[in-house]
Amino acid sequence: MRLIFMGTPDFSVPVLDALVDAGHEIAAVYCQPPRPAGRGKKDRPSPVQARAEALGLTVRHPVSLKGADEQADFAALNADVAVVVAYGLILPQPILDAPKQGCLNIHASLLPRWRGAAPIHRAIMAGDQRTGVCIMQMEAGLDTGAVLLRRETPIGAEETTGALHDRLSRLGAEAITEALAELDTLTPEPQPEDGVTYADKIDKAEARIDWTRPAEEVDRQIRGLSPFPGAWIDHEGTRIKFLASRIGVGSGAPGEVLDGALTVACGTGAVKVLRLQKAGRGPQGTEDFLRGMALPKGTRL
Repeated sequence: MRLIFMGTPDFSVPVLDALVDAGHEIAAVYCQPPRPAGRGKKDRPSPVQARAEALGLTVRHPVSLKGADEQADFAALNADVAVVVAYGLILPQPILDAPKQGCLNIHASLLPRWRGAAPIHRAIMAGDQRTGVCIMQMEAGLDTGAVLLRRETPIGAEETTGALHDRLSRLGAEAITEALAELDTLTPEPQPEDGVTYADKIDKAEARIDWTRPAEEVDRQIRGLSPFPGAWIDHEGTRIKFLASRIGVGSGAPGEVLDGALTVACGTGAVKVLRLQKAGRGPQGTEDFLRGMALPKGTRL
């Protein structure tokens, strides 16, 4: 098929690769414009732009799709379908209507649960046992379109948002390839009214750990916010991010270190910390971290 691809971050890259590998013609790749990044704050292309240019594809990064000229340029590509995955711009109705068979979105949740910006984070933080991807026909509403194809997967007991992100990206690539191959035979299923939830964008204020909460909630917060923005504490003037954990054994005052392996008491139960990061340093496993920063039994975090 003749496709327009619309995506920006790392999550979208395996999808672009899968579409190219499947033999589809990519008429153009749309992504967000380069942004200042790094110490020098020089403009850095998005992961999708970098990959598309490496593949020799035409790249466009308009700041908006609301103008008549941009919409005419989009329509002139004469695409069969636009595949959209984590693009980052609202698509006006003329854009949605331009491809012959519409715009298909890859959404990283089991719709109608977790419509919106942060479905992977929210699924882990809420304690969901399963998640997945949906191939959805796009319409003007926020992730409200009919679902053409869905693929489910369990969420691991120790899985972080980073690990689940990568798994769902690959699953989305497989699902969209399958959906395009069977597009004429798939039956769109309207989303039910029951079960709608919204995955609001993560607020950094959510990231500070409150050890008075139950261990299950603290564990889900740590895993759900890893690697970004990272659940954190301030300890004796040093910010420490907690990046991986599991439910531990033991009890004590909230925030009390219970052993030499960094099991920390919560309001009820305890969390065993598996991976941390001190401000200005790279992530480390607990054993390596404790060699550089002692947090002995009895320490209050």
